[in-house]
Amino acid sequence: MTRYLETLQAHARLTILRLLDEAPRYTSNVSMLTQLMHPYGITYTRDQVTTEVHWLKEQGFVSTEDHNGFVIVTATARGIEIAHGIATHPGVQRPRPGA
Repeated sequence: MTRYLETLQAHARLTILRLLDEAPRYTSNVSMLTQLMHPYGITYTRDQVTTEVHWLKEQGFVSTEDHNGFVIVTATARGIEIAHGIATHPGVQRPRPGA
């Protein structure tokens, strides 16, 4: 994997967590997340967002519910800590101070 793609993945993961932080009850779905990532310059497909969501789940940063392919995503307390920069993880971009 190229450095660009690794950096893009780290930014996408942070963006997903930050979007969940803004969502009511820290919950959204893959379709909404895909659409909301576009203004941040991350034009991932639903499959790519689903892949990142599964990675975040493996790390314990989100939980998921699959309703016949309609995936609902909820941030965990640890995921919100990562989104705020309180905690860090090497696979997720750390937010800038004050961001």
